[in-house]
Amino acid sequence: MIAIVIDDMGANRNGTERAMSLPAPITFAFLPYTRNVTSSVKLARERGHEILVHVPMEPVGKDDPGPHALRVGETDEQLRTDLAWCLDQFGGYVGINNHMGSRFTADAKGMALVMATLKDRGLLFLDSRTSAQTQAANAARAAGLPTLSRDVFLDNDEEGGEVKAELGRLEQIALKHGVAIAIGHPHPVTLDMLEKWIPDARARGFTLVPLTAALKHREAS
Repeated sequence: MIAIVIDDMGANRNGTERAMSLPAPITFAFLPYTRNVTSSVKLARERGHEILVHVPMEPVGKDDPGPHALRVGETDEQLRTDLAWCLDQFGGYVGINNHMGSRFTADAKGMALVMATLKDRGLLFLDSRTSAQTQAANAARAAGLPTLSRDVFLDNDEEGGEVKAELGRLEQIALKHGVAIAIGHPHPVTLDMLEKWIPDARARGFTLVPLTAALKHREAS
């Protein structure tokens, strides 16, 4: 079983629309502050795809994660307000994952607050693992929240030169563990590769599944 998650949905209209036409059940992480996000999410769900909120979180460095980002050092009240804003921009999602967040996901206190909120709403958390010091799994475990981590990043750069190799690594992880999770982006090269790879992977016995199916498999194993 392989779950493909496409991040940054909604930021680029052409990439978003093309990704929604991929011939498999994909999990799409939509940025909550993008234009027309509600209608895009509605279309994605109508086409059988699963939805996450791609919640902006503070990175290490100066990159801007976007409005209403969760930041280290903010008050609990401000964090709850920003997270609620992100979660209220559209509906029909099963959970969230982090947009950027290499600094915030390493903050145990902030992640505990996030997990408590998600627990109250019956949501899951997918850790994009943008930091080796991530506290997501520990915080989720303490909150009794279902959580997953990505196994592979398909495209760390927009050129997408590593996509083929990373898909191969993804397959090996799925063969070894029964399920694997990849995160990619709606870049042209990535979508080119996925359009070719999906039917070929199916022909070789791999099953493309939404993220919740991967979660059920891991919880059962």
